[in-house]
Amino acid sequence: MAGLEPLYAWARPAISRPQDALVCGIHWELIRHGYRCLGIGDQPGPDERKSELLPAGWEANKEVYALRYKSTDDAHELLLKAIMVEDSMILNVMDRSSQKVADVTLAVADYINPEHLDDFHKVYKNTEELRTRIASGIIAPLGAPAGKAGKEPESKEDMHWDENPLRLPPRQPMGTRAPPRPSPLSPFAVGGEDLNPLGGRSGGMIVDPLHSGVPLSGIDPSSGIPGRLPPGAVPPGARFDPFGPLGVGRPGPDPDHLPPPGYDDMFM
Repeated sequence: MAGLEPLYAWARPAISRPQDALVCGIHWELIRHGYRCLGIGDQPGPDERKSELLPAGWEANKEVYALRYKSTDDAHELLLKAIMVEDSMILNVMDRSSQKVADVTLAVADYINPEHLDDFHKVYKNTEELRTRIASGIIAPLGAPAGKAGKEPESKEDMHWDENPLRLPPRQPMGTRAPPRPSPLSPFAVGGEDLNPLGGRSGGMIVDPLHSGVPLSGIDPSSGIPGRLPPGAVPPGARFDPFGPLGVGRPGPDPDHLPPPGYDDMFM
């Protein structure tokens, strides 16, 4: 809770009870979220101006604290009332601009050590929980000032390419092999073998010209074809129709040498 320490040191003469220290911490959380204090009470007083400090007389009523705040962009004006009910503090906050209301109940003993009011480093406890309660119970329902509304978007460098369906996957360095595809036996891999022209166990775009359906292992066009394509000529994962014989000494006859149907028909 950076910044609270000098505020607490400034307000220490007025802090005599645990609820005073808790109001001081709540006040600073509102300051952190882009609000500035105008004064005490329900109605504005003369010569009011925005301030990060607590106004004079803020601790006069130990049972009901009433403070007014305005956002730095002037879009929100809050009336905060902290009401003590036994050992708990009920925060009732109304945004006069939108008429929205938020309520939070805090057990004073959960966040304040009453025996250490003179020691800032010991007086507060569970500060992260207190910050979360204020942010989720007051700031979020009423709306944060401009510039404080939420987390800044991640930079483009921090985003993963697969989080954006419109972006192309990064290209693999030249000479590297394409990542393995999911098993064709998987029910979620339907259509995956269509990206492999020579198919596999579940088929492909064309008939395997070498082994009549038996998959040709070890061929990765993205890594190059000796004597025909250099490495990187085919992008990894791209659709690729092989041309010409893939290798030397292909077994079996050349399909182009087969005679046409009815070649021995003299009337053809």
